[in-house]
Amino acid sequence: MNKKNTKSIFWEDERVDGADKVTGKAKYTAEHNLPNLAYAVFVTSNIAKGTIKNIDTSKALALNGVLDVIYFANCPAVPGYNTNAADRPKNVTEWRGHKVLYDNKVRFFGQPIALVVADSFENANAAIRFIKPEYEAEAFETNFDKARLNPANLKPAVTYKRGSDTEVKAAASVEAEFNIPIEVHNPMELQATIAYWEAEDKLLLYDKTQGPKSTQGLMARTFGLPEKNVRVIAENVGGAFGSSLRSWSNVPAACIAAKKLNRPVKLVITRPQMFSLIGYRPQAWQKVKIAANAEGNFLSINHEAISNTSRYEDFREGIVDVSKFLYACENVNTKYSILPLDLSTPIWMRGPGEATGCFALESAIDELSYKLKMDPIALRIKNFTAINPENKLPFSDINLKACYDYGMEKIGWKNRPSVPGTLKENGMLIGYGMAVGVFGAGKGAASVRAVLSNDGKLLLECAVSDMGPGTTTSMSKIAAEAMQMPITKIKFKLGDSDLPPGPSQGGSGTTSTVGSAVDLACKTLQLRLKELAIGNAPGFNALTTDALEVKNEMVLSKADASKNIDIVSLLKLAKQDKIDLTINSTGKTPEQLKFTSNSFSSHYVKLAVNPKDGKIKVLQVVTTGDAGKIISPKTARSQMLGGVVGGIGMALTEKLEIDHTTGQIMNASFGAYHVPLHSQIPQIDAWFVNKPDMNVNDIGAKGIGEIALIGFAAAVANAVYNATGKRVRDLPITPDKLGFAKAKA
Repeated sequence: MNKKNTKSIFWEDERVDGADKVTGKAKYTAEHNLPNLAYAVFVTSNIAKGTIKNIDTSKALALNGVLDVIYFANCPAVPGYNTNAADRPKNVTEWRGHKVLYDNKVRFFGQPIALVVADSFENANAAIRFIKPEYEAEAFETNFDKARLNPANLKPAVTYKRGSDTEVKAAASVEAEFNIPIEVHNPMELQATIAYWEAEDKLLLYDKTQGPKSTQGLMARTFGLPEKNVRVIAENVGGAFGSSLRSWSNVPAACIAAKKLNRPVKLVITRPQMFSLIGYRPQAWQKVKIAANAEGNFLSINHEAISNTSRYEDFREGIVDVSKFLYACENVNTKYSILPLDLSTPIWMRGPGEATGCFALESAIDELSYKLKMDPIALRIKNFTAINPENKLPFSDINLKACYDYGMEKIGWKNRPSVPGTLKENGMLIGYGMAVGVFGAGKGAASVRAVLSNDGKLLLECAVSDMGPGTTTSMSKIAAEAMQMPITKIKFKLGDSDLPPGPSQGGSGTTSTVGSAVDLACKTLQLRLKELAIGNAPGFNALTTDALEVKNEMVLSKADASKNIDIVSLLKLAKQDKIDLTINSTGKTPEQLKFTSNSFSSHYVKLAVNPKDGKIKVLQVVTTGDAGKIISPKTARSQMLGGVVGGIGMALTEKLEIDHTTGQIMNASFGAYHVPLHSQIPQIDAWFVNKPDMNVNDIGAKGIGEIALIGFAAAVANAVYNATGKRVRDLPITPDKLGFAKAKA
């Protein structure tokens, strides 16, 4: 065990839930078991578009252990599937997205068309091949690159304009197109749901979700239940990256089956199905044009983007948004359109929209720096702004220049060649690249219950989930600091919709939102303790709450530390078993709304390119974050490391391959969809400014998860150009795009 830091009340770098997770004590959704549990598996379509004429289930139903095969012809009515608002009860809203098992329409390859339910997973899985659907296929389109060329295929664009769109006289300009393929989340934990109707109007769900409260509300509205009659448990989430920000078809399907069979049902999505049924980063085409004067001041930025969505649902994200505000520029035009295809619906993926947009923007700025013969970092500093140009509000805090200084020093930026393709080490072409990331630093509403028992232990409860960034640790540390008590006496309970409401974990807002509620709850506890001391402890009755402080598990006088009483004794003296309170923390205050709040990052890459075969090896990474106060250094660093791994995948390896003659995904497995290997990840130096931003919240902390990834792919692409002189604008960057024959894996 690590030694105790004498300057801290915390155990250095200890993750409070780490032991449970590495020993297997922590349970994930599919690991829960209920009495009389049945097992369900999806049968999926093998056409991309059309109509199901018939499904023969007779042979499957005759198999040992098969309990039912549910499909459109025998699926019980779901209140939220009713498309006619006038016919729906007032407490029911229409299900958004694909209505699983609802009708005979096929909208994408791999769509669930039936659900086999059996007494074991093995029996359910064995029955799939005995189910015989008959289709009437229709023409379909899955080819983004082809379909986007016809403007008639696009939905109306969202546009933004600032300043003039008149062509300006520039010393240098860049106009380029950029392409990002579909990328898939690929968390280790499969999407899973266990549904159990405890009564006709009472539903229990174990579900892999980033938002227990949002899932609770959605399922209540879908099945016409009082929200309090739906309980969602998500004790642990084994990674998500955005894939569990909404409920997919597995959730209502498990509920439907459990209701029909009157027994609990477990449904786990298979790994291949994870590629088509739980969202993905949409494919995107972008065009960026940037013009600058001779001094490097940006004169205009134009950013246009198109990304795909499904036919049955519109999905948009902030691809062009960063171009509106990250740099000082008077003239900005953006345009964003979506392209419906015969695919499933995309969803936010780590760094949603901004990761896509920053690849194009930060690559174009790098390209412009060469035309201006300016250092890329110097060009960014030249266009630095402390005022958000879009809304004219000052940033609550921005320390990018400190990030630049650290990154330049640690990566060895002075060694970067100003002329691409001229630096070699050990026969390899060497390049340096950098890029900036930015994401909103929000603060929403949350409630936290705090229970301080007369044994001196503190329990905190909130319905927020933890998909891996260390929320349990961060909240415990916030409480330990606020209460000035050992973290070993604090427990943070989460992942249950019965607990006080908390936000969905996404968008880098959990620490700011829930952490603020924890801090407020602890301050309220301290006030209660002071009041108890004044009312019950000898010698305290003449003191005011302002004259007292709570620390080291005691209430004591600020003026005379010898006048103190420990918390355990105080509660016993006051004849209280516990102090039990629930605190509601709101969003930003009017004072905080006077600022625009963001977290920032800058990433630095040194890499080598083999001049013989074009293989790329990342040699060194320095990643920096401006995210306010760092609550938990270990988990914060882990966030940055994960962003680097995802960024290397985005830049060099990841791409969903679709056979456009059938609509089928061709690489729906860990073996064929290439996430980075351990050998592709170098030593990573992760550094934070670690300056509290008190204009965002009272704890001074901002989000980290998104900025860890946003911008990183551009840093890699810029380093590749610096090494080779070849600009690759289509991700992933592979040897063939550098002019080499495709290297062997």
